[in-house]
Amino acid sequence: MSLRNVAIIAHVDHGKTTLVDQLFRQSGTFRDNQRVEERAMDSNDLEKERGITILAKCTSIEWDDHHGEKTRINIVDTPGHADFGGEVERILSMVDGVVLLVDAAEGAMPQTKFVTGKALALGLRPIVVVNKIDRQDARAQEVLDEVFDLFVSLDATDEQLDFPVIFASGRNGYAGDTPDVREGTLTPLFETIVKHVPAPSADPDGPFKFLVTLLDRDNFLGRILTGMVFSGSVKTNMAIHALDPDGKIVETGRASKIMAFRGLERVPVDEANAGDIISLAGLTVATVANTICDPSVTEPLHAQAIDPPTLSMRFAVNDSPMAGREGSKVTSRMIRDRLFREAESNVAIKVTESSDKDSYEVAGRGELQLGVLIETMRREGFELGISRPRVLFAEDDSGAKTEPYEIVIIDVDEEYSGTVVDKMNIRKAEMTDMRPSGGGKTRITFSAPARGMIGYHGEFLSDTRGTGIMNRLFEKYGPHKGKIEGRKNGVLISNGAGEANAYALGPLEERGILMVAPQEQLYEGMIVGENAKTDDLEVNPMKSKALTNFRVSGKEDTIRLTPPKRLTLEQAIAYIDDDELVEVTPKSIRLRKRYLDPNERKRASRAKAA
Repeated sequence: MSLRNVAIIAHVDHGKTTLVDQLFRQSGTFRDNQRVEERAMDSNDLEKERGITILAKCTSIEWDDHHGEKTRINIVDTPGHADFGGEVERILSMVDGVVLLVDAAEGAMPQTKFVTGKALALGLRPIVVVNKIDRQDARAQEVLDEVFDLFVSLDATDEQLDFPVIFASGRNGYAGDTPDVREGTLTPLFETIVKHVPAPSADPDGPFKFLVTLLDRDNFLGRILTGMVFSGSVKTNMAIHALDPDGKIVETGRASKIMAFRGLERVPVDEANAGDIISLAGLTVATVANTICDPSVTEPLHAQAIDPPTLSMRFAVNDSPMAGREGSKVTSRMIRDRLFREAESNVAIKVTESSDKDSYEVAGRGELQLGVLIETMRREGFELGISRPRVLFAEDDSGAKTEPYEIVIIDVDEEYSGTVVDKMNIRKAEMTDMRPSGGGKTRITFSAPARGMIGYHGEFLSDTRGTGIMNRLFEKYGPHKGKIEGRKNGVLISNGAGEANAYALGPLEERGILMVAPQEQLYEGMIVGENAKTDDLEVNPMKSKALTNFRVSGKEDTIRLTPPKRLTLEQAIAYIDDDELVEVTPKSIRLRKRYLDPNERKRASRAKAA
């Protein structure tokens, strides 16, 4: 049976996970009557809720071309968000071709550019699939021209520019060579993959070598290392050792279990050969970018370098007066073990312990990635105190301070473009391009310091009435831009502990926007709202009406409160200032001052000013 290894790359929401579903169905991987969830590849809860792919997945399909030729196609579904880019670069080293999926209406988007650039640089030849061809606003030919221009701007070779094109509708399961295809099957796509993607250039006769590109854990098998066999073959219980990228031996052991992908399942096999994508168990220390090989091998395989983390947050033990009421995992040891376990399998995250042993600096690729980690932990029962994200500065050769920059691409209705440009200027962003993108929309490109972009997304959505689309992507480390204005408004802080009261909250509505409702439990130092002015204000949200025995003519005034402003986890993290924390528990998200006692707060702010 011949073998093909392919990665599917696409921008968020261009339909790659749905297309893989259809490939499964038509290759006979699923029985016709088998009940399969939609977007079967997005297996984790957060992926299902947000409709995005966070973790790369491997899967495999057997395709029979009805001439008796069988081909096994290993497909790797990649994340489209640049925050999870740490995954993408390494995955591309295990495949021999890429299928680039582009929406027939939206066209080539910035995330596509990120992954495609990496693929072209590795010399992979793409197959372009123009998906959602049945959309009413499809503009297939223009989109194709955009893709061609994108490849040219990414310095593609002549061979790469001579790419095959398939027009398809992943949801309806048909594909063809012309944009007017409206029926049929995905056979043209299968045929193109088999014809156009070369078989793995692995050496079947050499010693066993395998490069780890993904890592996950199994409660029974321990660490599971996934990657491609570059040469030789491996049998169960064979002696192996792991080399780091510099060629040092990390550990020696045996291949206690070898698993291959069959459809969505991982199936145990006795032997795997050159070119296969497999998972191995049996080693305890080896990690991503290590070479697992026969003990006779001393030269490691070349592994893709990983882009550095650009953002860090402090994860601390929850020390608020309400700590331990809602979560089951509250000690620093539990938090430490969980974070180090995450850093083990997610190479784009780095964890360092702080000097006071009660908090950990977690550095990652972006707010979304760290937000997903916090959300996952809170669902597992953790309670945490999270600080405001800060960017990681560096120094250039001359010792000057540098900071991470992002390329920010914004699609927005023309009427809002002025507001967006003004807001981006305040954040020290420089506009590099502005062009109409059809349908009354404008596409504006900025180069912006990552520091200024923290927390802008929510404001951007309200400025554009929810119609704007923003895409961000790490660009480079550049010169430090100086001070950037933070949040303009101060906050309302509770001056005691107890239950919030409608009688007390009524008058506070005139002072700003409330974030708590009556009957909610509060504590001293907790943030209960946003002040309309720039300074913080301590208030009493628990004051009840004094009772007297005098009767008052006229009805008692009923108090009508506006519903409180509730922040999501990402909004809360972006909203807080440097002297504030987000208290995250399985049931609640509360904002608070780092120092709950007002005198301590004053001392801390004096010390900072000094």
